[in-house]
Amino acid sequence: MSGVEHEPFLSQADDTADGPVPGTPGLPGSMGNPKSEDPEVPDREELQRITGLSAGHSALIVAVLCYINLLNYMDRFTVAGVLPDIEQFFDIGDSSSGLIQTELAGEVGWEAGCRVGYHPHPRLLPQQFWLLLLTRGLVGVGEASYSTIAPTLIADLFVADQRSRMLSVFYFAIPVGSGLGYIAGSKVKDVAGDWHWALRVTPGLGVVAVLLLFLVVREPPRGAVERHSGSPPLNPTSWWADLRALARNPSFILSSLGFTAVAFVTGSLALWAPAFLLRSRVVLGETPPCLPGDSCSSSDSLIFGLITCLTGVLGVGLGVEISRRLRHANPRADPLVCAAGLLGSAPFLFLSVACARGSIVATYVFIFIGETLLSMNWAIVADILLYVVIPTRRSTAEAFQIVLAHLLGDAGSPYLIGLISDRLRRSWPPSFLSEFRALQFSLMLCAFVGALGGAAFLGTAIFIEGDRRRAQLHVQGLLHEAGPEDDRIVVPQRGRSTRVPVSSVLI
Repeated sequence: MSGVEHEPFLSQADDTADGPVPGTPGLPGSMGNPKSEDPEVPDREELQRITGLSAGHSALIVAVLCYINLLNYMDRFTVAGVLPDIEQFFDIGDSSSGLIQTELAGEVGWEAGCRVGYHPHPRLLPQQFWLLLLTRGLVGVGEASYSTIAPTLIADLFVADQRSRMLSVFYFAIPVGSGLGYIAGSKVKDVAGDWHWALRVTPGLGVVAVLLLFLVVREPPRGAVERHSGSPPLNPTSWWADLRALARNPSFILSSLGFTAVAFVTGSLALWAPAFLLRSRVVLGETPPCLPGDSCSSSDSLIFGLITCLTGVLGVGLGVEISRRLRHANPRADPLVCAAGLLGSAPFLFLSVACARGSIVATYVFIFIGETLLSMNWAIVADILLYVVIPTRRSTAEAFQIVLAHLLGDAGSPYLIGLISDRLRRSWPPSFLSEFRALQFSLMLCAFVGALGGAAFLGTAIFIEGDRRRAQLHVQGLLHEAGPEDDRIVVPQRGRSTRVPVSSVLI
């Protein structure tokens, strides 16, 4: 016995409690299969057997989800198309205008707010404005629930490249719906001669969306399309356990911060770009100023809406296709494409703001390039979340990411931009030029935030391979997380005490 060190009767120590056992077939470092392989992608018949839905029905579900997403963003950004009229009607500054977008769009809220303010009395305007803000926030709860569930539902219907394509279709609706919101807002106002009617377009379309949701959408088994046939089903864990696991997932945390930067920039531009362009035209003498009692006529909402639609389709499609082509050669392609999109958009967005006083045409060109690069992120970020987080935690992960993106991104940024603009205007003499310069300087913050988001995606690229592989192994039943501390015991190993799970002791 002398000179021989006996190994304790343990399967693995605490240092590897959260990882797979070395030598397991199909894992990195395995003697039986040194090179790990990704799980096999089921064919169409296998997908139908697993989900219980035909390929046509699955595609129809995505179409309905896409319609609802489009309607949601169309409703949200209709207000941006008539923002100068709203500011004039309620006699509010930029910070109060930013609060409108912060409250999130909602058909019921807008309809109630518009009816309250239709025949105003000067004493009632402040109360009516705050009622408008309150009612606008009511539908935000439903929107958050939908935004959390829809991407995970698509993930349970499709896998691999097919999932990426379906997510790109789903996220096309964000820029396209936003652009349609500007177009609907500006054109309906022009036809009706009253900005209130621009905010009454979407409620009827929302009724159709609810009917389609109940008649068409079916929920497939969660995570079933990603498991091997012999893999055990995944058991859901507690909400706190999900949060702890997500907090230890650097790819999810960093990509969520990057996505928050995307939301910050898009939220700011969505609300303020048409108003900023109108102020630029006033300073250049191309458009008369918007005076009290007059309708704020401008073609910028329509033009910006068309640009948003076009750049959204181009950017989302370009991002997904570039990522798909590079992914086979570089497993870090997804976060690197996102980083390139954000870092590339920052200088163009800065130039679009800086050049607005000199040339409206140059401003539109830079906006087009910047928004195209920015839109490359939408579908890829969703895809990253779906493959670095196991299926039973995806709803929690989506909820966390959406709360973070709304709180620090598109919900807060319009108000922050408006607040900075108002503070700058206080130190300058009142004039149309001061209004333009204040909003111009405040919008330059978007370029800085975009650069920070690009850095977050570069950080995601460092961890993406390991986090993706761990999620795959967990889904396949080859990786088990360590239990709570109470379920561990201290045993000797190589002359030192080691805390290991009870289940690892061989009896």
